[in-house]
Amino acid sequence: MAQGIIFSIEEFALNDGPGIRTAVFFKGCPMRCAWCHNPEGFSFAPQTIRTVDGERICGELITAGALADRLAKNAGFFKMTHGGVTVTGGEPLAQPEFLAELLIRLREKEIHTAIETSGYATADVFRHIVSLTDLILFDIKSMDATIHKKYTGVDNVLILDNLAWLVGSGATFILRLPLIPGVNDSTEQMEAVLEAVRDAAGLVRVEILRYHKTAGAKYTMSGLEYNPPFDVNALIEINNVFEKNNIKNIIL
Repeated sequence: MAQGIIFSIEEFALNDGPGIRTAVFFKGCPMRCAWCHNPEGFSFAPQTIRTVDGERICGELITAGALADRLAKNAGFFKMTHGGVTVTGGEPLAQPEFLAELLIRLREKEIHTAIETSGYATADVFRHIVSLTDLILFDIKSMDATIHKKYTGVDNVLILDNLAWLVGSGATFILRLPLIPGVNDSTEQMEAVLEAVRDAAGLVRVEILRYHKTAGAKYTMSGLEYNPPFDVNALIEINNVFEKNNIKNIIL
């Protein structure tokens, strides 16, 4: 039975897929996005977090079966609200065996599943997980290779290859675009995203996520400094190219 590590389970999530959901946060991420809201998800190992109430250990080792059973306690509620479970992180695809077994067990329990992912994984891992999941929430940081490397620490070749495959696969997905001032908020960058998903039969909508300065709040708790290499006070004027091209979208 596969084991993995999670750092949070949050009930009554409203913006992570259809209905009312439970969000499960997988620990560990190979990327270091300069605006990340969950720095406690960087490390794959349990760590000490400092809070106003003292210190606590962030990170729980658990089997896929035990986690599925815990989540299934809300199965009736999920069915009533047309909700389900969303796996996020960190990066869920970085624990592929654990994730795959969890998704299989949730499917056996007839629970709707979604994963939020950067798409940073090998093609085999990505396609296998997509086949086990009802909905993909695909976070695209930047279509530009240089910008992506500068602000996330990794190349975007795997990501763009997986996005292209997802677009052509017909699988159901929501594209998420975290809009960061001076990084990926230009019309040119948004138009590049538009061109990548314009013909996707499985695209439900585009979600434009505006940057919030509260992103830095957790860094001190994790023993880290938050020094983003962009102007956190800059205003973003959204040129909604998706709206102009009749692609369903929302701004969150």
